[in-house]
Formats: sequence, structure tokens, C-alpha cells
Amino acid sequence: MTTAVYAVVLACGVLTILVACYLMGSLGKVKVADGKMVEIADAIRGGAMAYLSRQYKILSIFIIVMFAVLCFTPGLGLSGAICFVAGALLSALAGFLGMRAATKANVRTAERAKEGMAGALKVAFSGGAIMGLFVVAFGVIGITLAYLITGDTGVITGFGLGASSIALFCRVGGGIYTKAADVGADLVGKVEAGIPEDDPRNPGVIADNVGDNVGDVAGMGSDLFESYVGAIISALALGVAMHGDKGVVFTMLLVAFGMIASLVGVFLVRSLKCKHPQTAFNIGTYVSVGVELIATLALSYVMFGGFKLFFTVALGLITGVLVGNLTEYFTSDSYRPVKKVVEQSETGAATNILSGYSLGLKSTAPVILILAVTIILSYLLAGFYGIALAAVGMLSTVGFTISVDTYGPIADNAGGIAEMSGQDESVRAITDKLDAAGNTTAAIGKGFSICSAALTALALFMTYAQTVDLTAAGINVMNPSVLAGVLIGGMLPFLFSALTIEAVSKSANKMIEEIRRQFREHPGIMTYEEKPDHNRCIDISTTAALHEMILPGIIAIAAPILVGVILGKEALGGLLVGSLVTGVLMAIKMSNAGGAWDNAKKSIEGMENGKGSEQHKSAVIGDTVGDPFKDTAGPSLNILIKLMSIVAVVFAPLFIR
Repeated sequence: MTTAVYAVVLACGVLTILVACYLMGSLGKVKVADGKMVEIADAIRGGAMAYLSRQYKILSIFIIVMFAVLCFTPGLGLSGAICFVAGALLSALAGFLGMRAATKANVRTAERAKEGMAGALKVAFSGGAIMGLFVVAFGVIGITLAYLITGDTGVITGFGLGASSIALFCRVGGGIYTKAADVGADLVGKVEAGIPEDDPRNPGVIADNVGDNVGDVAGMGSDLFESYVGAIISALALGVAMHGDKGVVFTMLLVAFGMIASLVGVFLVRSLKCKHPQTAFNIGTYVSVGVELIATLALSYVMFGGFKLFFTVALGLITGVLVGNLTEYFTSDSYRPVKKVVEQSETGAATNILSGYSLGLKSTAPVILILAVTIILSYLLAGFYGIALAAVGMLSTVGFTISVDTYGPIADNAGGIAEMSGQDESVRAITDKLDAAGNTTAAIGKGFSICSAALTALALFMTYAQTVDLTAAGINVMNPSVLAGVLIGGMLPFLFSALTIEAVSKSANKMIEEIRRQFREHPGIMTYEEKPDHNRCIDISTTAALHEMILPGIIAIAAPILVGVILGKEALGGLLVGSLVTGVLMAIKMSNAGGAWDNAKKSIEGMENGKGSEQHKSAVIGDTVGDPFKDTAGPSLNILIKLMSIVAVVFAPLFIR
């Protein structure tokens, strides 16, 4: 029976890849005749691919070094090292293919916008779906083959380590790149020069559009790929411990049904003709979740004669939807929290920043309470395996979730291309509407990422505790080494955030100086008599991102190993607990505060005489403060807490004395 299950899971993975390839082919059928649009799109694609190429060259050195280390790590050996390489390569490949699809879909979305909303939405969503489907297919096929060959859940943790490592570097590097360009382009272009966001005269505008892809496509995709893989590995390890082969079969069929549910959601959105994109996304979300719930209900009853495991999966799915709705409430200008930030912008940048920051702090409360309830109920239903299943349940339809999330930067790029190429106002009106929906989906996606990261990290912690035989008494804060571990773990998200925000600040400073220099030395740029040097700005962001991503990555990998070796397995358990608590809280705060500042600015821009007003200038400053919050430090914390947990699991034999 187990062999048949493997075959079914692999078949679902192959089917998902075939659908992604079909969608990629369908994008190629959309022809773009406007030479100016093609020129701009080629510049964006060239910058994005050049960045990925340089990043992957650096990461290849890291992969080789880690492969050598893991070959001599107890409990892993050559098999675990090979799994590590497979996880790293598949994560990188998913990011690469997703980036190609996104940079192919952006200009075609703008082209289809000339004909109406329906065609533009279909192209943009199809581009996003390619990324989502490749992520889940590569994750499931990789884990299935690794477990089929080794039969050891301990060895396949190497696969998770590979995925986590690449995810951290991609998320941190992409976040630094995109925000350096965004902050520089906004402060000099909007505030100082008084030109629109996507004005072709701005030297940083192409780098800004490239950043949307390297940060919100490749970075986000690798983030959720890592969450997905980590949750499945934890569920397999805990499922085997509690239910033997039945735990493996249930987990793998659960993710197989999730892929099918995601495919249903993707094709449904592509076929709908809704006036508002968000309506189509909501319908697709609820249908894909419904398909997964029905399948899980039957699976739980057939395999275990009851519905306890179904309820744990349902808890995860419902929690993901609830947190997404809460994120929308705190970051959408349709609701009171962001409207309050808009009002506070009337009295200056200081009150704008204070209002947004307090909003971020308050937004942690409902999310944490929902997570706490989910954890308790999942444990009561099925023990530690129940918590892991809640994480898998939340991520089971992640193929569809990533599709919607990746749609956002594609729509944003489409608007930029339409603006820079001087398209008719009717085209920009459609791309603006698509982009507005993309802002909402991006905020919801970040909330979902944080929530899934918390459950995945907790499931990995349970796996670590089981691996090193860490009992409840082992995490005793009266033990000085444990208390030290908790404090160190609690500090790490703060240090990590400081490094990433400082990296954005330093690189944005270089970007600002370069844009100012070009405007100063080439006044013909403003009168369209001279062309700005976009490549120089692209190079500044690329160099800064690749240089500044190294130290945070080293800290994330080295910290748990050093604490485990020096202070012991109990102290490392304390470190994981401390980092989980502060990391999740900080990620929620920064993501929601940044989203609120961003949408407050956009709300003011939509007002009569809003652009260029003192209120608008205050909001732009608040938005630039929030940029590294929501797109660099906040999302990177998701990966930090998961990466340290998987490092603890992989190197657990070193800490057992």
C-alpha cells in the first residue's frame, strides 16, 4: 500500500509540473507589439536574471562547503548531504522558474490591459500560478523520493536544511535589493523631484521594478517552499513516531490532495470573469480550501476511523484564512486602523510613524491568540503530530496561496511598464486596479507566511525535542544554561532585524546619492533630453544585497550550533523557544506596520489634491520607514526561526552528551 501511495503522490507532483509548463506556454502566446514596452520589460528581466545569476554563484560555494560538512555529520552522512544539495537546488530552481514566469507575464499583463480587465487578470494570475505550482511540486517530489530511497526521516531533514538555507539568503538578499531601490527612488523621485512613482526619468525606477521580482517573487517563493518542506518533514517524523507507516501515508496523501485542490483553485480563477480581482481570489481560496477539507475528512475516517486528524488539519486551514483576514483588516485602507494613520499624517511624519508603529504592535494580539488556540486544540486532538498536521494543513493549498501572492508583483510591474511606456490612461486604470488587489494579496500573503512559519517552527521544535529526548523538565528556566539560551534566542531576531534594516539603510543611502548625482549632473533627464543610467542603480542594489546577506545567514546557522555545543541540548531548546516567541511577534509587528504605512500613502494619493501635499510627503516618509519592515526584516524573520529549528534537528547528534 505504501508503494502505491508514493506512486499517487509522485503522479500528482508530475501533473502539477505539467500544468505549470502549460501555463508557461500559454504566456508565450500573448504577443507584445509595442517596442517601448518590450524594451522596458527586457531591462527588468535582464536586471532580475543578472541578480539571480550572481546570487546563485555565491550560494554554490556555500552549498559545496555545507555538503562537505554534512558528509561527516553523525546521523546524516553522504545520504543526508545529498538530500541537502537536492533541497537547495530545487528551492533555487523554483525561484528561477518563478522569476522567469513573472518577468514574462508583467509586460503581457500590460498588453492584455489594452483589451480589458479579464484578459489582464488571467495573464497576471497565470504568471503567479507557475511559481506556486513549481514550488509545491518540487517540494513534494523531492521529499517523496528522498524518503522512498532512504526510509529515514532523520536523513531527509537534510533536504529541509537545504531549502531553508537557500530561502534565507534569497529572502534577505531580495529584501535588501528591493527596498534599497524602492526607498531611494521614492525619496528622491517623489519627495524631492516631485515626479510620479514609475516615471521613466527616475534613474532608480528599473531597479525598483527588478526588486519587486527578486524580493516578492523569488524571495517569497523560497520562503513558502521552505515552510512547506519543513512542515511535511516534521509531520513525517512525528507521524512515524506515533502511528508508524500510517502516519507517513496520511501525511503524504494530505499533501497530494492539497496539490489537486490548488490546481482546482488555479483553473477556477482563470475561468472566472469578475469585475474585481479580489473577488476571484476569494472564490478560488474558499473552493481550494473546501476541496482539501472534504478530501481530508474522508481520509481521516478511512485510515483512522474518526475525525480527530481531520479537525487538526481544518484548524490549520481555518487559522490561515483568519490570519489573512486579520492582516487585511490591519493593512487595508478600507478599515479603521489605516484610516487612522491617514488622519495622523495631516500633522506630520512623526505622528504618521507613531500611529503606524502602534498599529503594528496592537496587531500582534489577535494573531497570537488565534495561534495559541490552534496549538492547544491541535495538541489535545492528536498530540505533537496534531500540531505538525495543523502546519501541513495550513500549507496544504500553498500552491494556490503563492499563485495569488506572486500575482501582486506581476501586476505592480505591469503598471510600471504601462506608465514608463506612456500607455493610454485606460490601460493604467486597469493595471492600477490589478495593483491595488495585489497590495491586498501581498499583505495577506505576509500574514500567512508568518503564521505558517510559527507553526512550522513549533513542529520542528517538537521534532528536535524528540530527537534529543528532551522532556518537559528539560526546558527549566531555573536552569541557568536554559535561561541563557532563552535570552540569546530572544535577542537573535532583534540582532537579525538590525542587520537587515541597517543593510537597507546603507544601500538606500548609496542609491539616493546616485539618483541625486544623475539629476544634478544631467539636468536634461527632467526634460526628456537625456536618458538616466538605470544600470548604475541596478548594480548598486545588486552589489549591496549580495554583500549584506552573508552575515545574517551565517548568524542563523552558527548560533544554534554554538549554543548546542557549548551550553547543551537544553540550552538550545531554550534558544529555539526564545527566538520563536520574539521572532513571531516582531514579524507580525513589522509586516503589519509596514503594510499600513504603504496603504496609508496610497490612500492619500487617491484623494483629490493628495499627491504632493504635506500630508502626502509625511506618508511617503512613513512608507519608506515601513519598506524594510514589511519587505526585508519582517519576512526574513519567518525563515530565521525555521532555519534555526531545522539546524537544531540536523545537528542534534552533536548536542547529545
